[in-house]
Amino acid sequence: MAIQRMDNVGIVVEDLDAAVAFFVELGMELEGRATVEGQVADQCTGLEGVRCDIAMLRTPDGHSRLELAKYRAPAALSDEPRNRPHNILGTHRVMFAVDDIEDTVARLRHHGAELVGEIARFEDSYLLCYVGGPEGIIVGLAEQLG
Repeated sequence: MAIQRMDNVGIVVEDLDAAVAFFVELGMELEGRATVEGQVADQCTGLEGVRCDIAMLRTPDGHSRLELAKYRAPAALSDEPRNRPHNILGTHRVMFAVDDIEDTVARLRHHGAELVGEIARFEDSYLLCYVGGPEGIIVGLAEQLG
């Protein structure tokens, strides 16, 4: 077999505390925070002088993780615009299964989230939506019906 599992998805952010608060509100659990720097960090990123604060979060089932990173050095580069349309090439979104999509959206609004479109019903199977999260991150939410 070529791979064992997907370990995590990494997202670079400017405001690490706000991003952590958003994903904790969503229901993820903070595993820990650390600063990454030195030769190994430089080698694997292809950058020089890396100093990066990271926060690792996991889903309640323990199977998926999200690594949020704030670069102190070298400074993070901005790829404007932040609120990109849904059909842009590159990283698309992170999708989470939730128990109650309307309650989740309401709670995330306190952290600045806004619906990208609206909550949609896919047959009798799912309620689906996308919300704009911190720093332009698009977060998909799916509530299984029945």
